[in-house]
Amino acid sequence: MDPKNVKCAAVIGSGVMGHSIAQVFAQAGILVHLVDLKDDLVARALELVKSNLQTLADYGRVNPQEIPAILDRIRPTTDLAGAVREVDFIQEAVAEIPEVKKKVFAQLEAACRQDVALASNTSGLDIFKIIEVKDPSRVVVAHWFAPPHIIPLVEVVPGPSTAAGVLQFTAGLMERIGKKPLVMKQFVRRFIVNRIQNAIVRTALEMVTNGWATPEQIDLAVKTSLGIRLPIVGVVQSLDFTGLNLIHDMTKGTVGENPFIEERVRQGHLGVSTAKGIYDYGGRTEEEILRKRDLLYLKMLDFLESLKAFKPV
Repeated sequence: MDPKNVKCAAVIGSGVMGHSIAQVFAQAGILVHLVDLKDDLVARALELVKSNLQTLADYGRVNPQEIPAILDRIRPTTDLAGAVREVDFIQEAVAEIPEVKKKVFAQLEAACRQDVALASNTSGLDIFKIIEVKDPSRVVVAHWFAPPHIIPLVEVVPGPSTAAGVLQFTAGLMERIGKKPLVMKQFVRRFIVNRIQNAIVRTALEMVTNGWATPEQIDLAVKTSLGIRLPIVGVVQSLDFTGLNLIHDMTKGTVGENPFIEERVRQGHLGVSTAKGIYDYGGRTEEEILRKRDLLYLKMLDFLESLKAFKPV
């Protein structure tokens, strides 16, 4: 199916992620069935969607006059089988409990059309080893980030049997509804963002537990350094600004040589200083590259200071 032809979707689970994912589909003009176990859960989910939409309207991201129509496109229900019978896409967002995922996917496969993609929001579980479906080629991961109605990224991840068409369709649908899909080449648990985030959390908790720094100090340190730099140069490109020769020397003395870095150093591609490293800077001078970076840093710093973002929320 062409993503442009999707008219109806289903979101299974109306909690922290589910209600907001359903909202995204509804804002994109797609009818969405929002499924949960109890009426009070889906009723609460609709109240959260209303609040989300009001916040977006207050910020100018949604026309207040469109809110009733958006809400009308979300159909809350406790009838999973009835909800998925004729939908064009299914997004699972239930609890990260293997037994629950397994049961839900069995119910989905029994109730929906055989040509419908079955997407999971998991990142910590290997969903492809947990669930049992007759046709695993239709199963894919579409991993959203909280809050889904604001954060653009959706990691789209194939399993060992996921059909290329299902992967492309899912990424195309995410793009259609306003997300920034990132298609991974293969499944690796926790994907990109959560793997990086988990490493940060482990380190932060180690520092707090050992009394090396307070929670407030850690957050302030990150906000006033990485918080300015990472939105501009990311994690990997920042290595080009440090210099790959220096990175090579540092890693060789701690974790051992890294083939990815070593190969570039061997070729003389050291980063910004040589106009080529992990990224290719198109022959620009080091001064030109640094000036562009620094102007962006200054704009980011001004913006964050104007928000008083360095203080706790």
